[in-house]
Amino acid sequence: MESKVVIVTGASRGIGLAVAQSLLASSQKVVLVSRSADQLQQLKDSFPSQVAFLAADMTAADTARRVTELATLTFGRIDGVVVNHGVLSPMTRIENASIEEWKKLYDANFFSALALTKQAIPHLRASKGRIVFVSSGAATGAYTAWGAYGSSKAALNSLAKHIAVEEPDITAVAISPGRVDTDMQKELREKGSEMSKKDYDTFVADFEEGRLNKPELPGGVIAKLSLDAKPELSGKYFKWDASDLVEYRQ
Repeated sequence: MESKVVIVTGASRGIGLAVAQSLLASSQKVVLVSRSADQLQQLKDSFPSQVAFLAADMTAADTARRVTELATLTFGRIDGVVVNHGVLSPMTRIENASIEEWKKLYDANFFSALALTKQAIPHLRASKGRIVFVSSGAATGAYTAWGAYGSSKAALNSLAKHIAVEEPDITAVAISPGRVDTDMQKELREKGSEMSKKDYDTFVADFEEGRLNKPELPGGVIAKLSLDAKPELSGKYFKWDASDLVEYRQ
């Protein structure tokens, strides 16, 4: 089978890196984006004909255009996009919110995702491709001090729904990876002072007792969805280990 071409953002670590590694292991071609180049260069060195990368901030005005152009100029097409980049902070109660900090988070978590989606749509129409948004359980639930993060992920879920009704040739899904052993979880443990003690303690306990998912678990599912998500999944939000996604965990 011909290799597919998938853009992966936030690809230098955690879930994004796991997605990239899974795609490369199945002989796909990837276009990787992160602010740090070191890990991306290592992947390029290991898979020279399968990797192109861009070291850039997704919130910069021209990054979405640059990455889609890199994909088409290097590999000739785009078959999938994994929108994985994002930030957790500010973690504050709404009464203490800085509107400017919320705007910065929305630039990182939503508007940059929208910009990339907009750039990719014509290419994904042509390939009947897929978009996978890495969402969160916080999109459908709520934790004290998570208003900025949770609402931005809910906006991503809604974006997937709207792509589904507007773009019948593109399959768009939002996936919660669960609690994953990443730098974001470390940040949560260090900065979650305004969370309720009960909720905060559950995150700490999951880490200390080894219950956090390894990035490769949800990363593998996300990688397979970016290649072969069925059209009937479009517009929907799933936990990575949902029964509807069993075939993507094999």
